[in-house]
Amino acid sequence: MTLLHALLLGIIQGLTEFIPVSSTAHLLIGQQLLNIPIDEKVFSFNVIIQLGTVFALLVFFWKEYWHIIRAFFLGIWYKKPFETHDTLLGWLLIVATIPALIVGFLMKDVIETMFSDPLTQAGIRLLMSAALLGLVERLGRRTRKLESATWWDALAVGFFQVLALFPGASRSGTTIAGGMARGLDRPSAARFAFLMSAPILLAAGAYESLKVIEMTGTRAFLPYLFTGFAAAAVVGWLSIKWLLGFLGKHSLYYFAAYCAIVGTLILFLR
Repeated sequence: MTLLHALLLGIIQGLTEFIPVSSTAHLLIGQQLLNIPIDEKVFSFNVIIQLGTVFALLVFFWKEYWHIIRAFFLGIWYKKPFETHDTLLGWLLIVATIPALIVGFLMKDVIETMFSDPLTQAGIRLLMSAALLGLVERLGRRTRKLESATWWDALAVGFFQVLALFPGASRSGTTIAGGMARGLDRPSAARFAFLMSAPILLAAGAYESLKVIEMTGTRAFLPYLFTGFAAAAVVGWLSIKWLLGFLGKHSLYYFAAYCAIVGTLILFLR
């Protein structure tokens, strides 16, 4: 891997983490086109540069995160944990995160074995993402705002996020689809999906960071990590801003069609 490779992969990560087209699949495609071997170090690189998109997420939504965290702890302190929308939302984000954390921990070895044939897995799950996005766009009611979110909504979206643990599945796509399946409108489903993605991405990034620290040659690898992180952060912030505006006026069919085309090409050309 070169610094240019790290920069390009960081840009790919930033573009595709929040846009529902699967960042994992596009990173795998990028690595294939750049002839980068997929080994343990590159796998860790892919997970750690997700922290760049987490940083973009925290910067973009910092006011919302601040209000939620403040209200959450004040609600506990005053023994009124569900009194306001922000206090309830804090609990809902926790509930939505739990399924993926549990499944990710229990099935870690199974998930990692899928990277032995990552392009096939990516192609299959891109086609699954296309079907899922098209289905919720066709059948979802899309009448509810985020302020109406319930425990069942959080649990449903949390189980949809489990799908994103596997190579090629889109985290934003599956969680946005989960919100829309529960009747949330597109911007509300996307906002909830983005807010809930920070904990799971931070957990994955922290775990892989510890593994990188233990690797030989870590110091020499740091410039590549920093380059990928910075590129993912800048492009990720721009992607969030663009997508929230786009979803207010356009459907998910565009992303479903894109996933279907790319998934089909991967399976035929791999």
